[in-house]
Amino acid sequence: MNQEQDTTGSGEESLTAVKPVEAELLVVTGMSGAGRSTAANALEDHGWYVIENLPPQMLGTLAELVSRMPAALPKLAVVVDVRGKALFADIRESLNALSSAGVSYRVLFLDASDDTLVRRFEQGRRPHPLQEDGRILDGIAAERLLLAEMKNQAEMILDTSVMNVHELASAVTELFSESGPVVLSLTVMSFGFKYGLPVDANYVADVRFIPNPHWIPQLRPLTGQDEAVSNFVLNDNGAADFVDRYVHALEPVFEGYRRENKHYATIAVGCTGGKHRSVAVAIELAKRLSQLPRVTTSIRHRDLGRE
Repeated sequence: MNQEQDTTGSGEESLTAVKPVEAELLVVTGMSGAGRSTAANALEDHGWYVIENLPPQMLGTLAELVSRMPAALPKLAVVVDVRGKALFADIRESLNALSSAGVSYRVLFLDASDDTLVRRFEQGRRPHPLQEDGRILDGIAAERLLLAEMKNQAEMILDTSVMNVHELASAVTELFSESGPVVLSLTVMSFGFKYGLPVDANYVADVRFIPNPHWIPQLRPLTGQDEAVSNFVLNDNGAADFVDRYVHALEPVFEGYRRENKHYATIAVGCTGGKHRSVAVAIELAKRLSQLPRVTTSIRHRDLGRE
């Protein structure tokens, strides 16, 4: 009798051990000069099998291989860029074929501002792959047009304009270093409206309704990371209520993201200069959001120190 019970227990353990492996397929694309190679290297560092410069027409064949042998390639990343030119035009058809075949995939799109891309190409002394006889900006414009639909459909967009290679690698690590798919990874970003809106923000909160610590002499040299400024901002009438209501309003949004298999979002919080109010509110908002189930948060202060 005991032996039978032991056998049953072993069988249950075996069932757990042989649970089918679900392979992850990640398509990495985006603007030339935005950091695809850096992202690919970071993925490799965390156990992903990375294939670069794959013609889109081969995605179907590759996905079929992955679906047949998920244990062999549990985490596969494919880097697709515009160097194939005519071949890249078929990317939408290739991705549609994956969906029709029941292959699950995600798209990571890397972007950067035109000024940043021009500077990077000039520093590398290399032409843009689409500029032909024109300027670098002509190539960038052509590439944005070609990639517009891919960007609109991308599940995750990373703006690398103000990132160095180490910061980009860290951002990719936060998204993909853990085993299994990320449930919902949120970046809460503070910024200053006078420096422009973040291009990769999914939601933008304007906290300029809160009195500005800039006009308090003893608070002016401090930032929202300092307790005195944080207390001044968050104790203002309406600030705490705003954070409470904003978190509550985002909860059904996050549930919708999960249903749609979206795992990454950026919540931007802006004030005038990105030094006091937005920083304090972003920190508090990230703390509150991290308490929600199946949510991880990271904080980024885009414009802190720019003044």
